[in-house]
Amino acid sequence: MYNVNDTVMYSPCGVCRIDGISEKDFSGEPAEYYVLRPVGDSKNTYYIPVNNETLTGQMRKVLTREEIDELIRKMPDENNIWIEDEAERKEEYRRILRSGNRMELVMLIKTLYCYREDRRGKKKKLHSADEHFLHDAENMLYDEFAYVLGISKDEVVPFIKSHI
Repeated sequence: MYNVNDTVMYSPCGVCRIDGISEKDFSGEPAEYYVLRPVGDSKNTYYIPVNNETLTGQMRKVLTREEIDELIRKMPDENNIWIEDEAERKEEYRRILRSGNRMELVMLIKTLYCYREDRRGKKKKLHSADEHFLHDAENMLYDEFAYVLGISKDEVVPFIKSHI
């Protein structure tokens, strides 16, 4: 269980602060909800049912600086996870995005970045669905890195490159 003022990574929305835990009646029955507010967007508020394991399973405490350093250190050694079958690839990449697993996000970004570069060399483009997966994975990971490291999202890639 999370507490008020915890900062969490909520896969669909990015880095959020838990502003409260309150009882709401959204579906005809009162239930307890985490009140999440994205750290970069104070206009939006998300209510996550405390007892909904599917949604709370998408919440994770933000990484520490040390954990980010360890992820960056491991990046060059990570394997590509390209899947030839488009339907299987989409299913797996959606699963990775929903899970929010940082190492899987690193592998997804690396895979799609390398595949995009290979396609560019052949004067071809990455499929639009794969571009979206790459964009979403980068946003999730870089949002968290930027928050923890105290830098802008634009500075994340140069930061990573300088530490590899």
